[in-house]
Amino acid sequence: MYAIIEVGTKQYNVKKGDIIEVGKLNTQAGKEITLNKVLLAIKDKNVEVGQPYLKGSSVKAQVLGQIKDEKVVSFKYRRRKSSHWKKGHRQKLTRLKITEIELA
Repeated sequence: MYAIIEVGTKQYNVKKGDIIEVGKLNTQAGKEITLNKVLLAIKDKNVEVGQPYLKGSSVKAQVLGQIKDEKVVSFKYRRRKSSHWKKGHRQKLTRLKITEIELA
């Protein structure tokens, strides 16, 4: 069984036991959260599609911690202008472990 869920503005294909990294959520490590935005769920060969979300379905996940992603460097260079800039950025993420998928 697996499901497609929406967290923030992104969608993730998850099944029980998966560890995913999503945009930062305001929760503490060790807590269990419920994600209600289930777009699609497949159990055996039965496919359920939401309009846009499945009513009564949810995915439970345990928060493993808050982390930072790898550094992304943005560099702009203008030839013969003696002009350039370099900026780095590390996105803050929340690591989740999927514990249960509940279907209505």
